[in-house]
Amino acid sequence: MQVALTGFTLVELIVWLIVGAIVGAIGAALVGYSPGGLIGSIAVGLVGAVLGTWLAHQLGLLALLTLSFGGTSMAVLWAIVGAAILAFLLSLTRRAPRRYFGRRSSR
Repeated sequence: MQVALTGFTLVELIVWLIVGAIVGAIGAALVGYSPGGLIGSIAVGLVGAVLGTWLAHQLGLLALLTLSFGGTSMAVLWAIVGAAILAFLLSLTRRAPRRYFGRRSSR
């Protein structure tokens, strides 16, 4: 798999960022961990897409639900799996912030 960013038009880049955000949001929702907003979802989605596609290729799995746009294609199912794996790994390495709503009771 080879990805070159030099041939993208602005519209293609926007479409792939939207797809990355959707894939990242689905992967994070499957795990139950939010990487932190829209930028985090885009990052998890795009990196997860590369991870999931690479993993599927290494295991000899077929590309399912392929989305092609602008000369670049992505196996959406494996992108979601890769995003879920990445979100799970992030949830193991990052602690959730403590939030106290209202008053803390002193016992």
